[in-house]
Amino acid sequence: MSITDVPGVRVGHASDFEAITGCTVVLFDNEARGAIDLRGGGTSTRQIDPLLSYHSYGRIHGIFLTGGSAYGLDAAGGVMRYLEERGIGLDVGYGVVVPSVPTAVIFDLGIGNGKVRPTPEMAYKACLSASSSPIQEGSVGAGTGATIGKLLGIRTATKGGIGSVSYNLGNGSILGVLVVVNAFGDVLDPKSGEIIAGVRNSQDGKEFPGSVNLFKQGVMRKIEPSENTTLAVVATNINFSKSELIRVARIGQTGIARVVFPSHTTSDGDLVFAVSCGNLEGDANVVGIIAAELISEAIIRAVKSAKNLGGIPSWKDIRK
Repeated sequence: MSITDVPGVRVGHASDFEAITGCTVVLFDNEARGAIDLRGGGTSTRQIDPLLSYHSYGRIHGIFLTGGSAYGLDAAGGVMRYLEERGIGLDVGYGVVVPSVPTAVIFDLGIGNGKVRPTPEMAYKACLSASSSPIQEGSVGAGTGATIGKLLGIRTATKGGIGSVSYNLGNGSILGVLVVVNAFGDVLDPKSGEIIAGVRNSQDGKEFPGSVNLFKQGVMRKIEPSENTTLAVVATNINFSKSELIRVARIGQTGIARVVFPSHTTSDGDLVFAVSCGNLEGDANVVGIIAAELISEAIIRAVKSAKNLGGIPSWKDIRK
């Protein structure tokens, strides 16, 4: 089960496992309506204007998620080129279309080679690989360089990544979620309440002291803005207005807060995209509530699918 279960949604990854960075594109077979909710204090984005409540256009053709911090924003040009070549975008006359591709980045410059970032060519390759098949999860695409729990620095962090899940609402309605987990805080299992990824007690440690506990003990570290982020995309084939999608995105944010502690800090770029790419009827409250649960589940899937890269252990390594 993944976000690609939603009709008309395709996902593609491009990964650089040597530099430990990558990008992920979500493409829509038909023009979609979107909205966004930003909670983190360190977001880094491009072309999110159509998702804002006051914008007159409000339609999008893809969503691009990438590593490379602000440098990675330039890679979105590869998605633009891919769509333009296929005549996909807003027809502005003069024989020109302008694709709308909201973009958000994670900070992964501290792992691997921070001088190498996703490029337009990588983004173009991600588009070429995009399909409606179940997506690969873990340390791939935009999640390649993702890490979790950086209060004491990246060397005591745990590997993050990408996760995705879907839910059948009945009557043909499908809800899908994709997340990239690169959080400053720790990830907790919602069933047991135990930390499964986060700041470790030492560079070689396999115990989680808890970021919140360390804060309470007065442990502090200078945190640079935008080093951490949890990005989420919620897609459905239910026809929602922009105001309804904004509500879905806002409710969806609670899914991050349920399993990432702390979340929405000044150092996080937490945001949720909500996208409507169908014409079925449904209730925005129901979709938002279920989306929040799916976001929590996808975050856990991302952690448990991640692999050791750049000397940062994964949940699987620590569990052993």
